[in-house]
Amino acid sequence: MSDTLSARTVTITGADGDQVEAYLARPEGESDAASRGGVVVIHHMPGYDRATKEMVRRFAELGYDAICPNLYFREAPGAAPDDAAATARAQGGVPDERLLGDVAGAAAYLRALETSGGKVGVIGHCSGGRQSVLSACHLDLQGAVDCYGAFVTGTPPPERKMTNLVDQLPNLKAPLLGLFGNDDAYPSPEQVDELEQILADQGSPYEFHRYDDAGHAFFAVDRPSYRVEAANDGWEQIAAFFGTYLS
Repeated sequence: MSDTLSARTVTITGADGDQVEAYLARPEGESDAASRGGVVVIHHMPGYDRATKEMVRRFAELGYDAICPNLYFREAPGAAPDDAAATARAQGGVPDERLLGDVAGAAAYLRALETSGGKVGVIGHCSGGRQSVLSACHLDLQGAVDCYGAFVTGTPPPERKMTNLVDQLPNLKAPLLGLFGNDDAYPSPEQVDELEQILADQGSPYEFHRYDDAGHAFFAVDRPSYRVEAANDGWEQIAAFFGTYLS
């Protein structure tokens, strides 16, 4: 744990060489000289907002260099999160290939820091949960966390302009931690069951935790969906998971 940290907006090189805004938080103090892991935080569908930036700072408090790329920066530079998210949704969301390029750029930024030990994990909530799994199927990452990501399995509606990841899961390159609410519809418990069966059948390292009386967005402290017990336990699982794979 770090008692002090620094946080600022930076620019990373994302997909197609684009210069993308990102939010970086780092521990400060005696740990500055120590090699440490990095965490790429993928923001949820509502966008690059205050709640997501608080999560980035929380990872810095846990002792990691952490960064969140603004996935909607191209569509709405400088816009408020809600407006940027609405613009991105109207265009069908973030294309998977572009997402992979932005996450790869964020991971490269973390590995280039003088404090980096070379290991980088990824975490996402909501749409970011699916994108976290997608990233772990294609990029050099040492751990991935899926917080109730919809349409890793299951059938997305046509307007979402995406596919599920069933055909890509055999390429999963990193251990996966999944955190899900049993009252969620996207993903439903049945869709989580399907994902777990696929991972078990192919021998992928994974760990799932499911919470009763919790639906979608149970980590979101600013929403009625927030469930304190599930969120607190979820943070403990995340800390233990990254402590194992990024140390």
